[in-house]
Amino acid sequence: MMDAGFEVIYTGLRQTPEQVARIALEEDVDVISLSSLAGSHLPFCRKLKPLLDEAGLGDKLWMIGGNLPAQDHQALRELGFKGIFPTGSKLDAITAYIRENVR
Repeated sequence: MMDAGFEVIYTGLRQTPEQVARIALEEDVDVISLSSLAGSHLPFCRKLKPLLDEAGLGDKLWMIGGNLPAQDHQALRELGFKGIFPTGSKLDAITAYIRENVR
């Protein structure tokens, strides 16, 4: 993402929903993007959504990528994740999506 010209704040592995929300607020981000490969994306996102809303980050672009079975995409959308990029998604498609959707 940095090579594509974006400023990236990498929080590291195994952050809690509370840590993600706090860092997003402190850094005044435009995009909150998660990577999930372990299959825990729905429980994590269900905990994260109210924290992001409470922090006033509901208007930011929420994205997630990784091991995301198709049957989970609608639930992620309902939680507010607009950008859903399963394994195999192309970097060009992801960067174009960000450029088109950041307000």
